Amino acid sequence: MERTCWLLAFVLLLHVLLTEAAISVGGGVGVNIGNGGGGVWIGGGVNVPPPSGSSRSDLNRAYSALQAWKSAITEDPLMIMKTWVGSDVCSYRGVFCADPQDGMGPFVSGIDLNYANLRGTLVEELSLLTDMSLLHLNSNRFAGTVPDTFKDLLALQELDLSNNQFSGPFPIVTLYIPNLVYLDLRFNSFTGPLPGNLFNKKLDAIFLNNNQFAGQIPYNLGNSPASVINLANNKFTGNIPSSLGFMSSKLKEILFLNNQLTGCIPEGIGLFKEMQVFDVSYNSLMGHLPDTISCLNEIEVLNLEHNRLSGVLPELVCSLRSLVNLTVAYNFFSGFSQDCTKLIFRNVGFDFSSNCIPGRQMQRPQPECSGIPGIGLNCLRIPGGQPLICGALMGNMEANLSSSPSSP
Repeated sequence: MERTCWLLAFVLLLHVLLTEAAISVGGGVGVNIGNGGGGVWIGGGVNVPPPSGSSRSDLNRAYSALQAWKSAITEDPLMIMKTWVGSDVCSYRGVFCADPQDGMGPFVSGIDLNYANLRGTLVEELSLLTDMSLLHLNSNRFAGTVPDTFKDLLALQELDLSNNQFSGPFPIVTLYIPNLVYLDLRFNSFTGPLPGNLFNKKLDAIFLNNNQFAGQIPYNLGNSPASVINLANNKFTGNIPSSLGFMSSKLKEILFLNNQLTGCIPEGIGLFKEMQVFDVSYNSLMGHLPDTISCLNEIEVLNLEHNRLSGVLPELVCSLRSLVNLTVAYNFFSGFSQDCTKLIFRNVGFDFSSNCIPGRQMQRPQPECSGIPGIGLNCLRIPGGQPLICGALMGNMEANLSSSPSSP
């Protein structure tokens, strides 16, 4: 009886030792600081048996997705794809895995192939990476379009496709990625109009500059909660939507430069207490500057050059406390206040060349100043002769809009 109990105890102990030996982590956790970008990744192979089979299934799907993508990459000068061998996808260069503490095992949480100089296309199978939260492909040579299956990337928060060779209309599928907050499509060859739903999406950053987008900026621009919007270097026409003034107050940067925009600068521009960069240069905007610009207390870069703006530069604009650079060159301004002449002593860049300011050097020839553009332009402006009180700006605007006749 004692011999039988001893043998049973030995068998149980052996079973425990073998089980503990099977649960081992090979290679450990490392930090990838190669060309694939920074971040924590699990390398060397992880042989923790998943308790429910879900992690193993996730990594098998990731393997299928990445191998399908690898087959669609036609040029790889940095030989990154040479590391994409075998089923251990967490060791692939540029692929990052997370290992949660819930015992479910590792999964692919992100791909960062910035500056990899890869040529190829995106494949539908990438939608199998449903736990991936970021996909960064900046500065490659990917072409074609964004697969419709990307709508299945339920965890994706950051999508950076900038500086590639993508083409075609705006990739509407990006608006159906449910948790996306960062969208970067700049420096590609996308064409056509922007979808109106773009600005209804809960995106914090929208980078669309340096494409060939055209048409009018959707009227619901003001619905966007973004803190940064860059629409520069496209072919947008028409007015800056007046709804701009009703955007989220956390807007810090908005750039419209080098388009074909006309009309006025919206009165609501002064509502953004955190605005740091406002650039509408190289357009055809006309009329006087709204006095509300003087409410941009955090503005650092105010670039209005190469438009058809006129009138006197508002005195308070040159007194903005955070101003670093004020550029109004190549317009039709007829004067500015004494405060503007003091900007140089504040180390603020101030370029007012090629305007119509009497007694100043480097101005337009007089014949060009005899016909000021936009004289008859009717810009919505807050009425009243009292000095502008920025804190009451919203109330004044709402009262002014409510007193205006409704549109048919």
